[in-house]
Amino acid sequence: MSKRLIRILAIALLFSATACSDAPPLPRLGADDVVLAFGDSITYGTGARPEESYPEVLAQLIGRRVVSAGVPGEVTANGVQRLPEVLDDVKPKILLLCMGGNDMLRKVEPVAIESNVRTMVRMARDRGIAVVLIAVPKPALFGGNAKFYQTIAKENDLNLEGDILKDILFDNEFKDDPIHPNAKGYRRMAEAIAGLLRRAGAV
Repeated sequence: MSKRLIRILAIALLFSATACSDAPPLPRLGADDVVLAFGDSITYGTGARPEESYPEVLAQLIGRRVVSAGVPGEVTANGVQRLPEVLDDVKPKILLLCMGGNDMLRKVEPVAIESNVRTMVRMARDRGIAVVLIAVPKPALFGGNAKFYQTIAKENDLNLEGDILKDILFDNEFKDDPIHPNAKGYRRMAEAIAGLLRRAGAV
């Protein structure tokens, strides 16, 4: 195979990979930039040791500081109240927002959950902070993700990780109980988010 043909094939493969990635670009993380993981017990790491939580593993994978701000049992209404102070204290460049599961367990109306998630997205973006939304599956047998995650991501041109928690929480190998990953699950979650951050140009 000639060098010219090899070069053409390489360019075609690169173009194909770029075309297949529909992730909006994220700001490049400098060595001292911070990522904030904000959420409930899944962000906290319930079901595994602290060093096995997804923010801790993600920090190792991307070589950046990842601050974990997960509060077990928290609903989105509480998140709206808590987030501004955390954002102003941590000053992250990117926010990883993973909330809504506890609302769904408590049968909060989807419109209220959506409104609260939208508010948290706006709080971050008003401060110039990029947002990655992490969808939580509905707590039902064969339940998929609530539609509002995709709606919010599309309307705000956000990166959405919509598959990983759904995949983990419907596979006993990767979960500690019906609503929490185990250490293997959190590692898979961290790997998926690290991949998203790389595809979007953050690392």
